[in-house]
Amino acid sequence: MGLALLTACGGGQWGYAREYTTYGDEDDQVEGTTEVNYEDLRRDPAAYASETIAWFGIVDKMGEGQLELTYRTLAPRNLCDGESAGSCRVTVSERAGGPFTVKVALDPAHTEGPDRVWQGTLVRIVGKPTGELDPETGGPVIQADWYRHWPHGRYVTTGARGSMRR
Repeated sequence: MGLALLTACGGGQWGYAREYTTYGDEDDQVEGTTEVNYEDLRRDPAAYASETIAWFGIVDKMGEGQLELTYRTLAPRNLCDGESAGSCRVTVSERAGGPFTVKVALDPAHTEGPDRVWQGTLVRIVGKPTGELDPETGGPVIQADWYRHWPHGRYVTTGARGSMRR
């Protein structure tokens, strides 16, 4: 499985820019993905088993080789604390779309320290649905080929609109 380390460009590793910016090889990874909403995949996961999708989710639970996430949509524009792009944070919907499970091998650099993938981390995954639903959560299962993550404090939800401006 080719999970790549990411290199700098645009809004940097954490995407500090007014609008969402891809990072490293993200453009290549998401090229050719199929847009599918949460409910369509949950209703008929087998119908999308041959597709590659790109989704955002917030980690609810971690297990050996897998993450349980809550589906989120990317906001059209990032929220910012001030006038500079450096005050902007990647912004996803406050409202959760439902649970999904991702089978993924995390890079060892993302398993320890303050910037590790952990509960509450935002993750963007690219992968293929397995065609199954997780018996525990009822959400679709996705085999990830690639991911990007944002630790606590490196992203916000649309719920931050009251304290941040556009």
